[in-house]
Amino acid sequence: MSALPIQVTDLTKRYGSMLAVDAIRFEMSQGECLGLLGPNGAGKTTTVRMIACFTPITSGCARVFGLDVASKPREVKAFLGICPQEDNLDPDFSVRRNLLVFARYYDIPRAEARRRADELLAFVQLTDRADALIPELSGGMKRRLILARALINEPRLLLLDEPTTGLDPQARHLLWNRVRQLKGQGVSVLLTTHYMEEAAQLCDRVILMDGGRILLDGPPARLVAQEVGREVVEIWNVADEVRRFVAENAWRTEQVEDRIYVYADSGGAVTARLTEHFPGQEHLMRHATLEDVFLLRTGRTLRE
Repeated sequence: MSALPIQVTDLTKRYGSMLAVDAIRFEMSQGECLGLLGPNGAGKTTTVRMIACFTPITSGCARVFGLDVASKPREVKAFLGICPQEDNLDPDFSVRRNLLVFARYYDIPRAEARRRADELLAFVQLTDRADALIPELSGGMKRRLILARALINEPRLLLLDEPTTGLDPQARHLLWNRVRQLKGQGVSVLLTTHYMEEAAQLCDRVILMDGGRILLDGPPARLVAQEVGREVVEIWNVADEVRRFVAENAWRTEQVEDRIYVYADSGGAVTARLTEHFPGQEHLMRHATLEDVFLLRTGRTLRE
């Protein structure tokens, strides 16, 4: 099948008077890992749920491998592996039994389901916990099992909705490695995450959303260079004379309470001038990141 994994055209979702997703458009290439980023309420999860045939579309169109999700949901779901935000494993079943029962939804023959379940348990490093009940697992183990369950039907498109929320660094990196392996096998991945490092590590491309609209679309490194620059100089406990000096230099800046962020391609030049005129001023220079882009474009106000 040569059609793209995802094609979205003027995709819109309304809940009464609230516009959750506002006529967005994007495409996704075969084997690509595409990240959907944005603050709470940006429309990320709603977009994923419409693509996954879980939430009805108000208007516009979403296609998965050329199939319209509204008119052919059963066919679309056969291509999908879905890893939701919530833990929805069956607590009454063992680890292996959760996989075997789920395989029935795809009419996978019993012997084939056992083979796939054993392979997937090895893939997510849960073979030694195959007979354990779900309440006996740690949070990281549950997330790995949910990923294994999403792969039982050998999907061509994997939807990961905040897959590593709440995991410790070891579990997060293990999950990252598994996603990289899947990409290497040609699986396309649509990922939502609040971890900017995760997006930078895994995604070939990211889409930044806010208020149901797309603000930015491109490879993480390109967006950082385009929106922020190579380096950031953070200045804190800023005296008025330092504030005036920064403004007079026409640097690209952002002020947040008593801290000033200077975005530049050469942070060294900024720090040299700052140190020359104010040798005691507290500051640090660091590489610009995707988180800087996120905060600069969506703001620093908390979202509920």
